[in-house]
Amino acid sequence: MKNNLPVENPKLALLSGNLSPLLREGLIVAFSGGVDSSFLLWKAERTLCEMRDRGELGKLLALTTVSASIPPWEVEEAAVFAKSLQVEHAVIESHEVEQEAYAQNDGTRCYYCKSELFRISEEELKRRGYRHIAYGYNASDRSDLRHGHKAALENNIHAPLNDVGLEKNEIRQCLSEIGLKLADKPASPCLASRVMTGVRVTPAKLFDIQKMEEILRAAIIKTYRVRLHEEKNSDSKDTVSYFRIEVAPDEIPAVFQVREKLLIEARRRGYRWVTLDLAGYQMGGANL
Repeated sequence: MKNNLPVENPKLALLSGNLSPLLREGLIVAFSGGVDSSFLLWKAERTLCEMRDRGELGKLLALTTVSASIPPWEVEEAAVFAKSLQVEHAVIESHEVEQEAYAQNDGTRCYYCKSELFRISEEELKRRGYRHIAYGYNASDRSDLRHGHKAALENNIHAPLNDVGLEKNEIRQCLSEIGLKLADKPASPCLASRVMTGVRVTPAKLFDIQKMEEILRAAIIKTYRVRLHEEKNSDSKDTVSYFRIEVAPDEIPAVFQVREKLLIEARRRGYRWVTLDLAGYQMGGANL
């Protein structure tokens, strides 16, 4: 993909300067297909092209890990984007869901997920003879508690977007100016982020969430989360499981168009209720 640079932003020139030495020695971009890692991959590819025009050598790999916590459409979209850039793309299975520390879902789950991602990236780095790994942490993320960033620091992972002070709104603006549709792509963390904190994460529960979200996705609802709750029945020792759906407030009416499908799918999977949160989508809704 040969795009011109967006409206001049001094941070972009600095970003290219920072990426060049990494690319010379071989750079793996941990690539989820989200806005931040997609922008980082795009900029790394453009920087590599500029280096080659100057007769310099460099190596770039996009690496995507897949597990029960990643819906298939995210993997497909990531593959399409990497192909559009003509960047080599490796898709490797990860096993964070099988780890007890991850499965217990005590609020530090992202640390173990990112640790697994970086372990796999390190193995691929050594196998290919590359020297550096980078991921899409940006300056806007500094204001949030990010257990995954702790794992990045422990593993000496580069965060080029953060290093030059690029914030989320600037990244979206740049993507829009170069004509990429994912500029407006809603944030889409892994399916495990839908499981309420303290509720054990299992592959079966993640698949249940995926099937429910497939219905919302097919209804062209853009911003959605299917939260999975478990509560002890006051009359017995049984656990009651149910879904709480969050969508953007202006998309709430669209949920009623697929109400019957959601109910059938949930009950078929053994869930007591499907509820609709009238407050709408809230970031971090699994921690409320």
